[in-house]
Amino acid sequence: MIVSVVIPVYNERAYIEEVLLRVQAVDIEKEVLVIDDGSTDGTRELLKELEKAQAAGQTEVTITNGRASLSLEHTCFIFQDRNRGKGAALRRGFDLATGDIILVQDADLEYDPRDYGKLLEPIFDGRADVVYGSRFLGGPQRVHYFWHYAGNKFLTLLSDMLTNMKLSDMETCYKVFRREVVRDIRFRSDRFGFEPECTAKIARGNWRVYEVPISYAGRTYAEGKKITWRDGLVTLWCILRYNLFD
Repeated sequence: MIVSVVIPVYNERAYIEEVLLRVQAVDIEKEVLVIDDGSTDGTRELLKELEKAQAAGQTEVTITNGRASLSLEHTCFIFQDRNRGKGAALRRGFDLATGDIILVQDADLEYDPRDYGKLLEPIFDGRADVVYGSRFLGGPQRVHYFWHYAGNKFLTLLSDMLTNMKLSDMETCYKVFRREVVRDIRFRSDRFGFEPECTAKIARGNWRVYEVPISYAGRTYAEGKKITWRDGLVTLWCILRYNLFD
């Protein structure tokens, strides 16, 4: 089974090379789709250079100032015309993915590709159609903001009440799907509303859903974290919208 790793990227110049190295290091049959969402910090230019090298026939390039080699095989670089949001970038990636399994990977090093084995096992074993990687099931994690933790738990609880699913981490990045799951769902959220929309529509589809523990290295705002309380309000509205009015 081929795994399509879909990576939405927005202004992650400091981390994207290391993320790609870690994804490529995972020993599974895979394709990697990198969707730049209108970055303005040099990320787009870096990815354009990688695409240019690939088009010239290079199968690998030297990155991180000459300290590492990155394979360009089975990698696709996609560029949004402007910043449209994570949900829009994921939709583009889902449309172009050709794998049997779709795995969402953030580009900020908070989530570790070494957890792919745990995430994929329930699907490889035929037990699951969808797998969520939970930050709250006991995996190692960097101590992060209390109010982010409290907000995540509240939003997950509200989502669980409306979907009748017992998830511990609805907002997690790590979501893995059998291809037919995303094929049968029409996603509409352009930004971070993707998470509650995805969960609501999976619940309605009666798919077999598993959760597994993952590690988590949450960033500080000084390190580039982008989520704010405003995104929490949007997520709250999206939980209500996609469970009650959609």
